[in-house]
Amino acid sequence: MMQPAKNVFKKVHQIVVIILIVSAISISGCQTLPNNQQSNVTKITFWHGVNPPSNRDVLQKLVDQFNQEHQDIQVESLYIGQAEQQLPKILAAVVGNAPPDLLWFNATLTGQLVELDAICPLENWLTALPVKNQLDPALFESMEYQGHIWSVPFGTNNSGVFYRPSLFQAAGITKVPETWEELRRVARQLTRDTDGDKRIDQHGIFLPLGKGEFAVFLWLPFMWSAGGELVTDTQQAAAVDLANNSGAIAALQFWQNLIADGSAVLSLPERGFEIDDFLAGKVAMQLTGPWTLGQLKSTGVDFGVFPIPADKRRATGIGGENLFVFKSTPQREQAALKFTEFVLSEQFQTQWAIGTGYLPVNVKARENAQYKAFAKELPAVQVFLDQAQYGRSRPIFPGYSRVSENIGRALEAVLLRKSSPAEALQAAQQRLNLIFQ
Repeated sequence: MMQPAKNVFKKVHQIVVIILIVSAISISGCQTLPNNQQSNVTKITFWHGVNPPSNRDVLQKLVDQFNQEHQDIQVESLYIGQAEQQLPKILAAVVGNAPPDLLWFNATLTGQLVELDAICPLENWLTALPVKNQLDPALFESMEYQGHIWSVPFGTNNSGVFYRPSLFQAAGITKVPETWEELRRVARQLTRDTDGDKRIDQHGIFLPLGKGEFAVFLWLPFMWSAGGELVTDTQQAAAVDLANNSGAIAALQFWQNLIADGSAVLSLPERGFEIDDFLAGKVAMQLTGPWTLGQLKSTGVDFGVFPIPADKRRATGIGGENLFVFKSTPQREQAALKFTEFVLSEQFQTQWAIGTGYLPVNVKARENAQYKAFAKELPAVQVFLDQAQYGRSRPIFPGYSRVSENIGRALEAVLLRKSSPAEALQAAQQRLNLIFQ
């Protein structure tokens, strides 16, 4: 009785893959590999998910600058959605032999792309460049896998807590929280009926809801802070143990407590990056990162940032995206590497950081006079620079996306109060065991 159902599922899966391949090829302009060069100009495609739109404008200006300075190379920059939207397009494009030349994505995809033999190792190219010694040493962990360098950092960040000082002042709060207990208490104080209609119209904190990587990324520092780890000695997805992870249970319980207190409001599913409620004063605190600094600065609202409060230890998640070079033809690979060298330069990193709020990956850019002036104008930048020493990177082994997906499912179940933290993690572990064992 099970075999027909299995065959149906297989056919449906094949159809879905074909649709995704067609979609990915259409996004890349239906260009086939041999016909990408015309009139001695090498045309390459660059897929990314840069957000918010104002940051995409900054990127496009930098791409345009590169194209103007390199008449023999033309980079086509294409926004293909957020991580959850990008991933199936990327994998389908690789399977369909129609990948981009360059990809902007977080480093957790590394192992999967290596398994697919889709990307170029970069250590020989990078070693020959002076810029290698200008890269933040902390970022090499996200670049290296199985003895090779597979990507380079495009921009880095970490997560913190943005807050509205005016709302803190109105609630009589004079000190930002440093511990989980203090954060919970402050969130309750900031949850208020501000217009006297006996309904809450201002919540203490905004939490991301969803099974996607963004919500997981913002939650992981709480797990690490409570002493939890995804893996220890071995870098394999099969070694992940969620069911017995006391730090994960504590972190999920803390977020559920914020919901139970009535002091937290949830984002729409997979929309945890939106800051509309924060800007409108409907929430006083929000977990996010420096990628929102440019947007916040342009609005004129008051805001500040403080490090993620600690339980047993300080922790934050090292975020940002890396740049991958896909295997294609020697000419296109060389063109892609030329653009990649531009991305790592002090010039690019300074302008990218000032325009978006990302932290520069090039340490010379951090000492650049323009960047120093920018950081002085926005004290929040220094909070993220100082907090980087407590940053932790997510695993880059094959299968991380499945681990993240199941953590996300547990997180969603807990935030919607459909399950206890221990039950949600037990269910997640059972699913992972079926996948990896």
